[in-house]
Amino acid sequence: MLPVLDLADADTAQFRAALLAATHEAGFFYLTGHGVPQRQIDDLLAVARRFFALPQEAKQEISQLRSPQFRGYSRLGGELTNGAVDWREQMDIGPERPVIPGAEGYRRLQGPNLWPSALPEFRAALQDWDATLAAVGRRLLGHWAVALGAEEDLFDAAFADRPATLIKVVRYPGNVENPQGVGAHKDSGVLTLLLVEPESQGLQVEIEPDRWLDVPPLPGAFIVNIGELLEVATNGYLRATRHRVIAPEPGTDRISIPYFLNPGLDARIPIVDLPPELAAHARGVEADPDNPIFDNYGANAWKSRTRAHPDVAELHHGIAPKGPAAAY
Repeated sequence: MLPVLDLADADTAQFRAALLAATHEAGFFYLTGHGVPQRQIDDLLAVARRFFALPQEAKQEISQLRSPQFRGYSRLGGELTNGAVDWREQMDIGPERPVIPGAEGYRRLQGPNLWPSALPEFRAALQDWDATLAAVGRRLLGHWAVALGAEEDLFDAAFADRPATLIKVVRYPGNVENPQGVGAHKDSGVLTLLLVEPESQGLQVEIEPDRWLDVPPLPGAFIVNIGELLEVATNGYLRATRHRVIAPEPGTDRISIPYFLNPGLDARIPIVDLPPELAAHARGVEADPDNPIFDNYGANAWKSRTRAHPDVAELHHGIAPKGPAAAY
């Protein structure tokens, strides 16, 4: 089982030591004591269920194919990981901002969201969720900074100018023919706070090469993992861990809402000056020619989005696939 960490732990030093150990060794942990009201959690899962219950035409009204920013609804089978089809439908939501005039490349990720007209309460629920989880994530970053031997505000500058958070609202239905809910991948940002429905199954973490650990939900807890940018920031002392989702049993489904805490598109993650006792165990940033990792968040995000959604990339950005897509 993954480590369980309590953000409300009165012993701050003990919490930071546990945080460092969990993310050096596993890259994943359960987080309790986060202060997010259970009613807000229940309401969000309920509104997600109502969204996916809408008629298909109401969801297709906000198809991601209408968004150069890769926002909106992706139908079943509309996303790839490692070149293979992920069997899930989802909504992608980012910060509500105007398009950058004349933007090129990753700066084109900034822009408006697409919201379902048939479910007006969806927008308010997700915007409230964004504000709530941003506060939790920033608290965690402060603890990481101190645990790594730096000042508590080490990461603040990267988040000072228009952080590019991302929320996915995902439904995994059962499928006999395709067991891949989402293929093995690492997250491209800083950290992820994952909410899954009670008693659901399917998330697996690769704790050792080709050794996968089932990660069921823990009541009242988020599942937290670090992304590639924290691996960069710590020269691999913290290692982003591959994970995947196995499709549920046929006739069942599963709701999952990952919240990706990311800095601004132009931000470069600061490199931590690790104390000698930690630097001695830094493994370096993983070198994978199929999945280069950038210290600039926008470049890392652009890599991920264009690979995961090649139809949107080609339609809006003229980017034709050059081969199998790598992990997003």
